[in-house]
Amino acid sequence: MAKLTLMSRTYCHLCHDMEAVLLPLAAEFGVDVDVIDVDTDPRLEALYDELVPVLLHEGAELCHYYLDVAKVRDYLSKIR
Repeated sequence: MAKLTLMSRTYCHLCHDMEAVLLPLAAEFGVDVDVIDVDTDPRLEALYDELVPVLLHEGAELCHYYLDVAKVRDYLSKIR
């Protein structure tokens, strides 16, 4: 099963918005979503500080700030 990684912050409204739209899409395609709080790891915070939310698949960035639904839907249909 494919797994997407959402780099997030607990106090970030954009992160919450992206997660809310992403979860139904992930369920539709049968993929898991791992939400990681970048503030729990100094290395992740340094990498993603101003970019969160960032959606990744196997380390490759799919989008950041806002979920590009069409792009992610197309991507998921190809890796399925």
